[in-house]
Amino acid sequence: MKLKELGEFGLIDRIKSGIHIPDGITGIGDDCAVIPCHNGKDLLVSTDMLIEGTHFLMDDITPYRLGWKSAAANLSDIAAMGGRPAATFLSFALPDSLDSDWTDEFFKGYNDISRRYHCPLLGGDTCVSRDRLSISVTILGECPAGTALLRSGAQDGDKICVTGYLGDAGGGLKVILDGAHRNSDAQALIAMHYMPIPRVEEGLKLGITDGIHAMMDISDGIGSDLRHILKASHKGAEVNVASLPLSDELLRTCRRNGWDPVELAISGGEDYELLFTAAPDAKIEVPHTVIGSINNSGRLVWLGTERDFGGYHHF
Repeated sequence: MKLKELGEFGLIDRIKSGIHIPDGITGIGDDCAVIPCHNGKDLLVSTDMLIEGTHFLMDDITPYRLGWKSAAANLSDIAAMGGRPAATFLSFALPDSLDSDWTDEFFKGYNDISRRYHCPLLGGDTCVSRDRLSISVTILGECPAGTALLRSGAQDGDKICVTGYLGDAGGGLKVILDGAHRNSDAQALIAMHYMPIPRVEEGLKLGITDGIHAMMDISDGIGSDLRHILKASHKGAEVNVASLPLSDELLRTCRRNGWDPVELAISGGEDYELLFTAAPDAKIEVPHTVIGSINNSGRLVWLGTERDFGGYHHF
């Protein structure tokens, strides 16, 4: 079967089926692997890749912003587990057309966000690429033993919540790809696409909040990411599209260009906000928006529209 027909998650399922994961370890299928350390802490490990032409365009993104985004995507994975980042390792294949000024700016962006979350770069690998830039980051984090928030914990009756706005990063990418006019609103959306803010502090607070049952970060859009929670938890859900939190910048940009903000909010991806489920009476101190509820139907229903929505597809 062709990989495009199989899809990213079909491929992951095939890989997972041939691997034995030892008891007590959370492996393939969550935002991070969770490895008990027997010192009252669990080790969190995740890795992510960015490929030129797939995840970014070299003639549009600055090296500073690319460095920032490379670290931010991985920091978000630790946040999604309710964990604290500890260190990263970076490997990349560099086209020989790049120079030391480019790498200096890349690492300035990478280090600026890393210092913000006290997560130093401790190692990695470099090599030359014949054409495209390829970046791979591995991140380590930690959380108190047994407290990592997995995708599999959603319960019937839970409210579905998100932090921040949805669709800004997808709107920024659409501005870039469509060559839309880059006024101040569009520039703000592009900034959210290139320099997302991982919700580390919010994830830490949610990790110690009673009644939070499942969580992940929004990397492929809730049209895809919510389905991961539902599949892992064996649940269904209803989402009210009128409740989706949309920024003024996104709404104005969509009106100006004739775009659908709901589609961008659900399918755009790379918002790196947190998507979580919580008991109805959970006292949540993190700013959030309730967008729906979990049920036992096994189906995902979008209230307020006849459309069905998916998320970003990697293949």
